[in-house]
Amino acid sequence: MSGVTELALAVVLGGGLALGLVLVVMRLPGWRAVRLADRLAPYLRDTADPRGLTPLGVPARDVADAWRAWRDRLARALGGSTVITRRLRQAGWEMDAARFRARQLAWALGGLIAGAVVVVALAVAGGFRAGSILLPPIAAVAGGVLCDMRLTRAAGARAVRAQEELPTVLEFLSLCLAAGEGVLDALRRVGDVGSGELPAEIRRVVLAVGTGSPLPEALTTMSRDLDIPALTRAVDHLVAALDRGAPLAQVLQAQAVDTREDAKRVLIEQAGRKEILMLLPLVFLILPLSVLFAIFPGVFMLRVGFG
Repeated sequence: MSGVTELALAVVLGGGLALGLVLVVMRLPGWRAVRLADRLAPYLRDTADPRGLTPLGVPARDVADAWRAWRDRLARALGGSTVITRRLRQAGWEMDAARFRARQLAWALGGLIAGAVVVVALAVAGGFRAGSILLPPIAAVAGGVLCDMRLTRAAGARAVRAQEELPTVLEFLSLCLAAGEGVLDALRRVGDVGSGELPAEIRRVVLAVGTGSPLPEALTTMSRDLDIPALTRAVDHLVAALDRGAPLAQVLQAQAVDTREDAKRVLIEQAGRKEILMLLPLVFLILPLSVLFAIFPGVFMLRVGFG
């Protein structure tokens, strides 16, 4: 048994022993019982923290404040908070950039632990190599990158869904305005009746207007946060029509037609790219096999004849 294998066995056995001791201690009656501070906290809110103490006797508020400060420091060190905030808003995730960085760090730590477990397993099995020591940092980097890719994919998918819903929402708004409703009432009706990403954003706009924000400012903020070109154009035309007193129903109907034309153009472009992708297996797989099946019998007969 080599030294690396002995070290791996020591790590496995020591980790198992530590986990067992922690479980035994946590199951003791003194640890599981409700503390006196926790029982008195609801009646002494002015002098006691209602969240109580941690199992180590440290106030939970101090732990939360320390974690929040460390999380904010990590977010400032990594940078890119503006881009992360915009993508979080596009994805519809209710968190700030600091919380996302903390989650990304947790994914990286999970990858580091998984890589370390694999290295220990390889050492125990006798398959440890010198390059295996690079597996934990590579897994940690992969975990952080996967977390970022997950956010990017969620933001892109939500933007695509909102863009697909835009023509229907604009037509519904134009119908409501043509029926004699006001702009805010039409937005409220679309938000109440519709279901999807864009009606949810419209409900957010109606809520912002109800709390005192001007309607053009709320619409502009929504279009800037979602960062969808078609929605930005529609909102710009709608805000301009509100400022100048233009007929909103006709403006929205024209925007709906333009959005459907843009969607048709994007669909045709996607179809063209799919056709090119469909040629790849035809050119690199089916065609070489067809040529091989056509040429191989002749080559075989020539070899047999000349032999």
